Amino acid sequence: MQIAERTVASFHYTLTSPDGQVIDSSRGREPLPYLHGVGQIVPGLEKAMAGRMAGDTFQVVVPPAEGYGESNPEMLQAVPRAAFPQDIEIQPGMQFEAQGPMGPITVVVREVAEDSITIDANHPLAGMPLHFDIEIVEVREATVEEVLHGHVHGPGGHHHG
Repeated sequence: MQIAERTVASFHYTLTSPDGQVIDSSRGREPLPYLHGVGQIVPGLEKAMAGRMAGDTFQVVVPPAEGYGESNPEMLQAVPRAAFPQDIEIQPGMQFEAQGPMGPITVVVREVAEDSITIDANHPLAGMPLHFDIEIVEVREATVEEVLHGHVHGPGGHHHG
């Protein structure tokens, strides 16, 4: 069976940066299941998955526009030092969770000055080509419930939190 609309595919992945650093991987864990065609994974990877079958292995480079988007300079913001915990030494590269208009977002510290800290609310992988190494483990028909709900249900049914 090929990956197409209304199928659930489970796959192993290793995501690396352009310089070969491993960013994330499912190796050593359960494969990642997703419902094809509903945007649960980045668009460029979903496009590359279409038509693949269980047992397929491939590599794909997803450009930023089809991954986490380009880096938006408007997402950089200087925040008063007082907005951060005083007992922590803030350094560039540190990540914090902040409340965004759509819920929690991750911000990355880009610059630390004496009285302000520049944070970046872009997705940490924005602007970066994503190098995926993929192994398709299983492809199956989605259940009617999964299609209606727009996501994969685990073994033994699904419980909404």
